[in-house]
This record gives sequence, C-alpha cells and structure tokens, in this order.
Amino acid sequence: MPAATATDSSPRARRPGGRAEDVAGLGSVRALLFVAPALTVIALFLLFPAVWTIYLGLTSYRLTGLAASSTDFVGVGNYLATLRDPAFWSSLRLTVLFVALSGVVGQSVMGFALAWSTRRIAGWARALLESVVLAAWVIPGSVVSFLWIALLDRRGGTLNALLHLPGKAWLIEHPLAVIIVFNIWCGTAFSMQLFSSALSAVPPSQLESARMAGASGWQQLRDVVLPTIRGHVLTNTLMITLWTFNTFTPYLLTAGGPGHRTEIMSVYIYKTAIPGGQLGRGAALSVLMLVINLVIALAYMRVGRSRR
Repeated sequence: MPAATATDSSPRARRPGGRAEDVAGLGSVRALLFVAPALTVIALFLLFPAVWTIYLGLTSYRLTGLAASSTDFVGVGNYLATLRDPAFWSSLRLTVLFVALSGVVGQSVMGFALAWSTRRIAGWARALLESVVLAAWVIPGSVVSFLWIALLDRRGGTLNALLHLPGKAWLIEHPLAVIIVFNIWCGTAFSMQLFSSALSAVPPSQLESARMAGASGWQQLRDVVLPTIRGHVLTNTLMITLWTFNTFTPYLLTAGGPGHRTEIMSVYIYKTAIPGGQLGRGAALSVLMLVINLVIALAYMRVGRSRR
C-alpha cells in the first residue's frame, strides 16, 4: 500500500485512460492563454502569409491593368504556365549551379579550411582573423553590394587598378562568377564559426593517438576529425544550401542580368511579381520554391538518419 501511495503521488502519475496529470496545475484554459501570444505571432507572421500566398497562386491577381480590378480563379493554371516556361527552368539551373558552387562547395570548404587552419592560433591574431571574416557576414547587404560595385567598377574600380586592367567590366563579362565569389565572401563566416565549435569538441587524445601511429595530417582529418563532426557538416550544408537557395542579395549587384545570366530563383520571382505585375504567377513560383526547399531539407534529414 505505501508503494501504491507513492506511485499515485508521483508527478509522472497518469489518469485513467492514459492522460498525464496537470503537473503545473494551470488547467486547460490557463495553459492555452499562456501559449496564446506565441500562437498568435506564428499565425500572423507564418501561417497567414503562407495560406495567402497559396491562395494568390491559384488566381490571376495582378498589380496593375484591368486584371487588377477583376481577379479570376485559375486553379493550377499559374503552375502549368510556369512549368512550361523556359525562363523558369533556366533560372532553376542557374540557382542549382549558384548553390552548389557558392554554398555547398565554396562556403563550406572555405569555412572548414579557415576553422582547421586557425584552430591552433590564439590571442589577438585569432580575434583579428575572426573579426575580418565576421565583418563580411554582419555588414548589411546593401553596404556590401556598394563596396563590391566600387571594387569591380570598370572605370575606377579597385580590382582593375590592382591588376592593371583598365576598362575590365567584371559585372558584364563574368556576372555569374562575380555573384558566386560575392556569396562565398559574405557567408563563409557562418561555416567557419560552426566548424570551429565542432573542431573544439574533437578529443585531442584521438588526434595524438593517430599522430603517434604515423597518420599524416590528411589521414587524421579523414579518419578522426570528419567522422567525429559529420553531424555538424550535415547541419552546415543544409543551412548553407537553404540560405543560398533563397538569397536575394546578388540582385543588388547585377539585377539578374546581363541578359538573365544571373537571374536565380529569388530574382526571377521578384521580377515576375513586382516589376512584371504578375502577383498570382509570382505567388505560384514562391510555392514551388517552398516545395523545393522542403525536398532539400527532407533529403538532408534522410541522409542524416541513414548515417547514424
């Protein structure tokens, strides 16, 4: 009997039917009121915009013209028109290339290289290096874009002056390469910080044992470090992929040009919906972009589970 009494008074006790006890003693109404502000914010800033975007994607809504005064329901018409549009597939190919080179390869590899090469540096030298790299990440995109335009200007640009190439139009002749390097420069700081934290968790004893066994630096990295931090590698790659896929900052450099050569998905959606006035079509594109993001996230999560 005493044991039964102790069990009944335990916080883990359950009511008949399997329902847990109200440990906090708030009651259903007060508990709902407690979370109501958070639920309201989520509904206003996440749920409502998502539902509204899905609805707009099913209409012919336009910003200007006669169609703006009489919106029609077109169902999946916007989606079918988008999938038949060569500009959409061209933009998607550019986005995949941009994400792969500037995000998955560029930022991840550069961030890890910086974290690995500076792991033994301490004091003011490490603080200075981290400050320089972080500055590119925290400075507003509009300011960074202005600095890069000044750097690459064909008349009085700093890069042309350093390379003695007067009149070299980098933004016109090599626009895709420019926004790839630009995005690497802007986003490497996140990967560096994440990998620095991950590398600090690698047991020094394992590295020392591998070193005493005659393992080279590459072998230590391959056999000790990477298996230990593979979860961090996957997390970093997922975050970088999604951020790069959705970034709009390159528009400030090239505006999607010249000749649509840098019109990645985010820029394509903006130019369709705002300057083009096709808000319904732009909303449909946004939904397709969301679906692509979900597929990417689910793929990374599946890979993460399969390697546990």
